[in-house]
Amino acid sequence: MPRLGKYLTPVDEKTIGKRVKDLRKARGLTQVELARQVGIPQTLLSEYERGTVRLHAAMVTSLAKVLHASTDVLLGVKPLKENGTFQDRRLFRRLQRIEGLPKRARQTLLRTIDLFLEGAEKR
Repeated sequence: MPRLGKYLTPVDEKTIGKRVKDLRKARGLTQVELARQVGIPQTLLSEYERGTVRLHAAMVTSLAKVLHASTDVLLGVKPLKENGTFQDRRLFRRLQRIEGLPKRARQTLLRTIDLFLEGAEKR
């Protein structure tokens, strides 16, 4: 594999497809959910993840945006960071919904959560 700086650069579709799959799972998304957000059929996303179809530049950009990752991370130029991932999909989805709230509603909800956590920690 060729080197780019200090990182190995994957050149095959299977390696990139595995990256897409790993990022999707780390973000708590199913193939159906990610495909819907990107605007492609789930079957095509499955082919990308298996490495049987080559990702074009516009799709790399779309996937990176939806997965909240850089294209460098998606393509393997930069390493994938493991922190910030959720095992509980429901929790992750709720946090995404909270991020979408208007600022005032989000602040009110976060204050409520903080008060609840303080009370729960005292028990």
